[in-house]
Amino acid sequence: MPELPEVEVVRRGLERWAAGREITDVEVLHPRAVRRHAAGGADFAARLRGHRFGTARRRGKYLWLPLDPGFCVLAHLGMSGQLLIQPGDAPDEKHLRIRITFEDAAAGELRFVDQRTFGGLSLHPEIPALHPGQQPPADGSAETLPDVIAHIARDPLDPAFDEAAFHDALRRRRSTIKRALLDQSLISGVGNIYADEALWRAGLHYERPTASLTRRRTVELLGHVRDVMNAALAVGGTSFDSLYVDVNGESGYFDRSLDAYGREDEPCRRCGTLMRRRPWMNRSSYFCPRCQPAPRTRRAVTAPPGTGRERQT
Repeated sequence: MPELPEVEVVRRGLERWAAGREITDVEVLHPRAVRRHAAGGADFAARLRGHRFGTARRRGKYLWLPLDPGFCVLAHLGMSGQLLIQPGDAPDEKHLRIRITFEDAAAGELRFVDQRTFGGLSLHPEIPALHPGQQPPADGSAETLPDVIAHIARDPLDPAFDEAAFHDALRRRRSTIKRALLDQSLISGVGNIYADEALWRAGLHYERPTASLTRRRTVELLGHVRDVMNAALAVGGTSFDSLYVDVNGESGYFDRSLDAYGREDEPCRRCGTLMRRRPWMNRSSYFCPRCQPAPRTRRAVTAPPGTGRERQT
């Protein structure tokens, strides 16, 4: 699934092109593309016609287009989903799943293309995006988000992201730092690629216990997460194949700048030690064994006879 930079690149394209445009027709060409919309493709299409898209928004890896009566179209890109802006007379893509046309037909149409059909579009009501315990403003001006992603944490590029709360959550968890970075209920938008990149920049091993991080180290790590994501955004994200593209069908180029991910047996760009790859949660972790030393483990040893006690080494 695309990570925050790739989704943000798509969001920016939609922000420039789709906001304020009135929908005249919707064609659902594959039922799996709307499987998260329980009422089916015909209902999905009927409920969009005649409405206007608002400004595209994002939280972490999730992207949505608000509609005027308080609900929105949530886009789940999955492994190969693409939201493309195409001229109306352009040939249909082989894996075209949904076509959305607009009143201003000359400006083009929005197409959802998905080779593997893991992604899709669905309609959801929007609810206020509040911190736990926070009350919505009386004037109704609260930021909103789709109800089905209300449990997703803010991402590190969000001005409202709470660094102190994130650090406190890390200290309370009996987990490791990469698991925490990929936990979308703690911090959203970070996936395998950018976690490895940020951990390499911070000099932290992926199995470092979260409870061992000081506040200073947490803030430093968040800084590296933001830096690597902003660097990826500047070049359109990371594309390893033709499946991830922006709304104009163009690939990103951050794969040329990766310092850790995918660099097994290549020299570390900081110390020259050969980078390593280890299987991790059905994925891989890439790291430098010198710059990112593994955390020390404590092992029990038998105490001297007659003491009835154990020593730790």
